[in-house]
Formats: sequence, structure tokens, C-alpha cells
Amino acid sequence: MSGQTIDINDLNALRRAGIDALSKALGPVGMARFLHLFDRGVGDYTSEREQWLGDWDLDKIFDEVDRHQKKEEPAP
Repeated sequence: MSGQTIDINDLNALRRAGIDALSKALGPVGMARFLHLFDRGVGDYTSEREQWLGDWDLDKIFDEVDRHQKKEEPAP
């Protein structure tokens, strides 16, 4: 697409031209890493986190860590 005029209203053509330009300037790995910087992901992390953690707070988390550490300590 080099040297061609891109119709910026044609989103597919614009996307292709942008990917081509990034790939040429950064190489395929650099292009992928650059694009990853702008990945917003999907879902609602805050509400999903509530489902994962439930009523856990920092005190409960620290207590659980302590419990696991004590369980894994070798017997004297």
C-alpha cells in the first residue's frame, strides 16, 4: 500500500495500511507489542473481582497466607 492514497473513511483499508506501516517500521514482533499496549480487554474487572474474591479483605488474605506458611513449615 506504500505510495497509495488511503480512504480514511474505509476503516478496513485504514486498518490494513496502519498495520502495514507498523510492521514495516517495527517488525512483526514490535508491531504486536505496540498494539498490545492499547488492548483494553473485555469484561468488567471490578464486578468480576467481586465474584472471585467474595468477602475477602486484606486481613483474611494475610491470615490465609500465614496458615499456608505454617502448614508448609517442616516439623522441629
